[in-house]
Amino acid sequence: MLRSLTSGVSGLEQFQQEMDVISNNIANINTTGYKDARVDFADALSQNLQMTGDDSSTQIGTGVTTESIENVFTQGSINNTGAPNDLAISGSGFFVVRDPATNATYATRAGDFEIDGSGYLVTPDGMRVQGYSDAGLSTIGDIQINNTNSTSTTQDTSNVSTWSFGTDGTISVTLADGTAFTRGQVLLQNFTSPQSLIKQGNNLYSNMASAGPLTTLSAPGGSGLGTIVGDSLEASNVDLSSEMATMITAQRAFEASSKIITTSDEMLQTLVNLKR
Repeated sequence: MLRSLTSGVSGLEQFQQEMDVISNNIANINTTGYKDARVDFADALSQNLQMTGDDSSTQIGTGVTTESIENVFTQGSINNTGAPNDLAISGSGFFVVRDPATNATYATRAGDFEIDGSGYLVTPDGMRVQGYSDAGLSTIGDIQINNTNSTSTTQDTSNVSTWSFGTDGTISVTLADGTAFTRGQVLLQNFTSPQSLIKQGNNLYSNMASAGPLTTLSAPGGSGLGTIVGDSLEASNVDLSSEMATMITAQRAFEASSKIITTSDEMLQTLVNLKR
């Protein structure tokens, strides 16, 4: 009798946890670059009731447990925004950003970048985008959009007029005098086990070393990496209709688990009443 209560309670706990994951997915349906999370269940340890002559046993399970909560890294839709600093990745890979205060690096799929007061390409919370930081595309560091290493021969070299990003991440800068040159290149990173990445909030992932970087930072379009889509952002990959269907299933499973507890309680009450 107590085994059924244990199974019922485990069901309540795990389906409540699944509802927590589903609600977080739905809440982030409009979050740039958000990746849908999925709950994977596993049966709990079974109890052996008796052993038979052929070394097999009669077992009864003790409920359900959560095996893992995994992020689903499928492609989200890419929407044009018209903003020159917005970047999306079409295909595999992550942007890598660095916290200038702690030097910690993070991966992200969200390309809603900005240009700060010093010309650095940064996330909304100030993380600096990593890539080739020089015009010769040889030094990896913080990407900065300015007139450094331009080929201009006029005095008007201090003003950057426009800039754009190629599908391979190269940054083309045009100065006020019409001089155009390559200022740097946004690079991407991919991982053998992206499930090992840990969400840190603000669309950032940490634990990159444990996720197994496939290569060093590489140019988009090569090494199995996707390409850059400029003036665009990747939307969340959450499918609302699928989440609603999963939510209904979890709700009904929660109700069924609560019914197990209610029925087990009634059976125990019947046993108690036998001695009256």
